[in-house]
Amino acid sequence: MKRLLILLSILLSFALQSQQVLPLNEKFYLDSLQNITKNSAVNTSKASAYFLLSNYYRNSDSLLSKKHLEIGKTFIKNDAFLTAKYDYYEGQYYLDRNKEKAAASYQKAINVLSKLKTRESDFYQALAWYGYGVSQKDKEGYPFLVKIVLEKCIPLIKKYGNSRNLGFAYTQLAVILTYNAQLDKAQNYNAQALEILEKGYPKSPELFFTYLNTASNFCYQAKGNEAKKYLDKAEKLIIPYPESSSNSFYYYSKTLYFITKQENLQALPTIEKGLAYTKKFNQNLQAQMFYFNKYDILKKLKRYREAKDVLENILAEKSLVLDLNNRKTIYKQLSALNEEMGNAKEALVWEQRYSKLNDSLSSANVRLEINKLETKFNTAEKERKIATLNAEKNQKDLEVNKKNSYLWGLSLVLLLLVSLLLFLFVIFRKNKKINEQRINDIRQKEELSLTRAILDGEERERERIARDLHDGLGGMLAGVKINFSTWSSNHLHPEKDQEFYKILGKLDNSVSELRHIARNLMPESLINFGLETALNDLCEFYSRKDLDIDFQTIDIKKNLPLPIQLNIYRIIQELLANAIKHAEASSILLQCSQSTENFLITIEDNGKGFDKNIEQTTKSMGLRNLKNRVNYLKGTMEISSDTQGTTINIELSIDGE
Repeated sequence: MKRLLILLSILLSFALQSQQVLPLNEKFYLDSLQNITKNSAVNTSKASAYFLLSNYYRNSDSLLSKKHLEIGKTFIKNDAFLTAKYDYYEGQYYLDRNKEKAAASYQKAINVLSKLKTRESDFYQALAWYGYGVSQKDKEGYPFLVKIVLEKCIPLIKKYGNSRNLGFAYTQLAVILTYNAQLDKAQNYNAQALEILEKGYPKSPELFFTYLNTASNFCYQAKGNEAKKYLDKAEKLIIPYPESSSNSFYYYSKTLYFITKQENLQALPTIEKGLAYTKKFNQNLQAQMFYFNKYDILKKLKRYREAKDVLENILAEKSLVLDLNNRKTIYKQLSALNEEMGNAKEALVWEQRYSKLNDSLSSANVRLEINKLETKFNTAEKERKIATLNAEKNQKDLEVNKKNSYLWGLSLVLLLLVSLLLFLFVIFRKNKKINEQRINDIRQKEELSLTRAILDGEERERERIARDLHDGLGGMLAGVKINFSTWSSNHLHPEKDQEFYKILGKLDNSVSELRHIARNLMPESLINFGLETALNDLCEFYSRKDLDIDFQTIDIKKNLPLPIQLNIYRIIQELLANAIKHAEASSILLQCSQSTENFLITIEDNGKGFDKNIEQTTKSMGLRNLKNRVNYLKGTMEISSDTQGTTINIELSIDGE
C-alpha cells in the first residue's frame, strides 16, 4: 500500500488535467459532430460542434484540436454566448500546455457568462470556474481548487438544474480528495454521485468514471474486495465499446486493483492491454503512469534489470517528468534500485541528482521568500525615511511657531505677560510629551531591529550548518555506506560476518541520524508543506511510549509568510523541549489556532511545574529566547504553573510583520 500512495502526487495532476467526459460510444459521437459541421445551416450548431471536436482532440492531436477551435471561431458572428464558449474551449486547449494562457481564457469566459443569466451560461460558467481552479492549482494549492468546486462550480450546476452534471461534479471533487489522501471525505462524495447517476443515468460515461474513481478510492484504502464490485460495474458499461479511448482508464483502475491484491503477475498483462489503448489514442501521460506501475511490479518481483529499463524509458519520454517533483521521485527510485543491484557507483550518481534537484526545489522556495522579505524591507525603509523627514519638518514648524509666539508676546502689554507665560508653559509640556513618545518609538524600533537581526542570523546559521551536514558529511557517509554494501555482498557471508553487518547497520543509522539533525536545524517539511504539517512532524518526533502529545489545530492557513511560520515553529519547539526536558510530563496538550490578525498557542502538561520567576533568578536561555521571539511578533505570554502541571498561553500578531 505504501507504493500505491507514492503514486498519489504524480497521478493527481494527470487525473485533473487529462480526464474528459466523452461518450463511451466515441465513433457515434464523432460521426454526429462531423455530420453537424458538414450539413447544419445554423451557425450556433456548427460553432458548438467544432468546439467539441477541438476538445475531443486536445490531448491526442494538438494541431487538429487547434484547427477545429479556429474554424469554430469563424461562426461566432458577434454572439456573446458563442464568444464565451470559444474562450472556455481555448482555455481547455491551453490547460496542459500553458496554464497562464488557460487561466486568462477561463477568466474571459467567466466575465461574459456571468452577465448572460441563462441556464446554459450557468453551466458553462461552472465548467470555466473548474478549469480556472485546475490551472491555478500549482500556484494556489489544492485548498483553493476545493474552494472553487464547492463555492462556484456546484452552486452554478445546481442552479442549472441538471443532476447528471451535478453527479459528475461530486465525482471530480472526490478525485481531488482521494489523491490528497482524504479518503473518507472522497468516498462520501462518490456515494452522492452514485446515488444521482445510478438512478437517473445508468449507462452514462459520468457513471463509468464514478465507478472507476470509487474503485481507486477503495484500492488506496487496501479494500480490494470493495474495489472489485465497482470495477465489475464499470466493466459492464465499457464492454460494448472496445474501440473507446476510455478503456485505458478502466485498465488502469484494474491494475491498481491487482496491485492492491498483490497479484502482480496478473497486473502485468493488464498493463500491456492498457498500454495498447494509450498508444492507439496518443495518451502519452496515461502511458507513463502504466509504465510507472510496471516498474513497481517488476521491482517487487526482483526483476531489477527490466524495472531499471522501464524507469529510464520514463525519463527519456519526458511526459511524466516535466513535473520536477515527479522527476525527483524517479531519481530516488533509480538510486534505490541500483543499490539493490549492487551498482554502487550508479546508485550514488542518482542519489546525487536527487539531492541536487531536491535542494534546488527548496532553494527556489527560499529565494521566493527572500525576495518577498527584501520587498517588505525596502518598503519599510522608505516609510521610515518619510516618517523621519515628517518628524523633522514638524519639529522645525514647532520651533518657528514658538519663536513667533515669543516675539508676539513681547509686544503685548504687561497685563498679558502672565497669560503668555502660561501659554508657553503648556506648549513646553506638550512638546516634552511628544519628544518622549518619539524617543520611545525609536527605542522600540531599535529593539525590534536588533531582535530581527539576532533571529535572522540564528536561522541563517542553522540553515548553513544543515546544508553542510546534508550535502557534505551526509553525502560522504552515504557513499561510504553504499560502497561497503557493495563490497560486503561480494566478499562476506551474511551469517558468518554478522558483526560487520551490525557495524554497517550502525553506519546506516548514523546517516539517518545526521539527516534528522539537518532537518531539525532547518525543517524541510515547513518549507515544502507549511506550518501545520511541520508541527505534526515535530509532535510525532517528540512522542514516545511514556509521553502522549495531543496536537490540535484550528484554521491554520498556508499563506503565512515564511519568517512568521519559522518563528512560530521555533516557539513551539522550545515549549515542547522545555516541557519534556524539565517538567517530566506524561501528557502534553498543544493547541494552535489562527484568526485574521492573531495566532494563538496554548500548551498544557501534567508535569511537576516550575517557578514562574525563574527568568529573574537564573540565566534561563530557553525562556529568554522564547520571550524574544514572542516580542518579535508583538505578542504576549501568560504562564500558570504549580505542582499539578504548567499552562502557557501565547498570543502573537501576524497582521503585517
